[in-house]
Amino acid sequence: MGITSLGYQLIWATFATRSDVNVSRLFTDIQESLPQNPELLGFSFSWELDYVNILNILESLSIPLQANKRNDHHPLVFGGGPVLTANPEPFADFFDIILLGDGENLISDFINAYKTVRHENRETKLRYLSTIPGIYVPSLYEVYYDSPDGEIKSIKLINNNIPAIVEKQTYKGNILSASTVVTEKAAWENIYMVEVVRSCPEMCRFCLASYLTLPFRTASLESSLIPAIEKGLQVTNRIGLLGASVTQHPEFNELLDYLYQPKYEDVRVSIASVRTNTLSEKLAKILSDRQTKSVTIAVESGSEKIRKIVNKKLENEEIIQAAINAKNGGLKNIKLYGMVGIPEEREEDIEETIMMLETIKKSVPGLRLTFGCSTFVPKSHTPFQWFGVNKIAKKRLKYLEKQLGKKGIEFRPESYNWSVIQALISRGDRRLSKLLQLTRSYGDSLGSYKRAFKELKGKLPPLDYYVHDNWKTEQILPWSHLKGPLPEATLIKHLDTAMSVSDPNFKKSSAATRKSKGKRQKAKGLISKDFRIL
Repeated sequence: MGITSLGYQLIWATFATRSDVNVSRLFTDIQESLPQNPELLGFSFSWELDYVNILNILESLSIPLQANKRNDHHPLVFGGGPVLTANPEPFADFFDIILLGDGENLISDFINAYKTVRHENRETKLRYLSTIPGIYVPSLYEVYYDSPDGEIKSIKLINNNIPAIVEKQTYKGNILSASTVVTEKAAWENIYMVEVVRSCPEMCRFCLASYLTLPFRTASLESSLIPAIEKGLQVTNRIGLLGASVTQHPEFNELLDYLYQPKYEDVRVSIASVRTNTLSEKLAKILSDRQTKSVTIAVESGSEKIRKIVNKKLENEEIIQAAINAKNGGLKNIKLYGMVGIPEEREEDIEETIMMLETIKKSVPGLRLTFGCSTFVPKSHTPFQWFGVNKIAKKRLKYLEKQLGKKGIEFRPESYNWSVIQALISRGDRRLSKLLQLTRSYGDSLGSYKRAFKELKGKLPPLDYYVHDNWKTEQILPWSHLKGPLPEATLIKHLDTAMSVSDPNFKKSSAATRKSKGKRQKAKGLISKDFRIL
């Protein structure tokens, strides 16, 4: 499955096209012939729970799991991808180097810098590489805590010659990525993938894919998309259009017209995501004629209040119309994505979601309707990073399953328990590294995490601290020394706006609280210790 990742393919191609680099690919189930003494070992990290595979590979190569136990005879272990760019701290002990941001420029900067110190000792290499924008060397930053199981007290530099803040690097070109490998062995069989957009302009307040990858960028139709598609059609008749909000490309209609030419009538086109109010009957017909049977849209909730809180700019009428357009255009299935446990969510919001889905089902008889639902998981660098997971979400998933089943609506919930583990890692700090290793040794099951927390009691905060507690906006976060696209003050403004939807006085009261704390706290919002998600 690893080869399916477009990001992985981009990085591999960048290495492979350099005459000064000899690169081999390594997966959990297959590998190319590896060099005798590799100097660098890299991982693309796209899913939190993949840490087990990374540790397994390190062990299989006889490389110490902890970076501080490696010496000059071991390769430098580096990593990148969305998980590490968002919050690398739970994995900081395992990596010598972490690349924060887009790979288009960062990989070349990394290799060029490495060549400068290639023959130096390990310590010299790391210190030099840490001065390159976007390259984070965790061992050069010391984290202090109020107590072994307390909050972070400070994050300090080991050496004053390294940057105090490491900033994510952003590629701003208009030629985005496309497949370099097409194979029947990939998770998406024989599909040539083309990145149409990067990031999302909607900025839903829980969404890492939007906030972490800002600004919204679009590939040029003439110089990027059409050449990529024509290249892909030389090897396959399946094209996948990728991006968090593909249909919001400013020339998307022109792209559709291009793909709808008679000469491409045997081409199968798939779209990763469709914004609800862009799902026109024309789009549905083109997808249907190009052998696509279903479409997926994210609605989050049937409650207008909840959609306003998360900044989902949709009306129920638009969602219903999208389903009608899907059916009239010839599609057979429509899948809606939603979420429970969103801050300020109440029981009546769940009921409104059920009513909306029932209305859709009645409006489009014969169209298969599926509702996929996840639990809200806080993500770093988003306005909702200070909220914890609402424990009542588990009951609400079960309630939805029962009620929607009665109405003949297919319900596909994501595991609440694994969402808890995802949140643990998403908001984790360096103290989790020992827990992750213990969990792996216990079998990497849900019970393994509980067992590991019990064994490490007093040496790190409890599970509730990482997962369920609401954090104060003035506390130091595990990733406070790593700069994302937006400053914390802006995230707090977005948080204040969200909370003012259900409490019009929230923004005023939080601003007053900040003012009373003096100038230093002026940019801080407020989530008090006793704030609760309903």
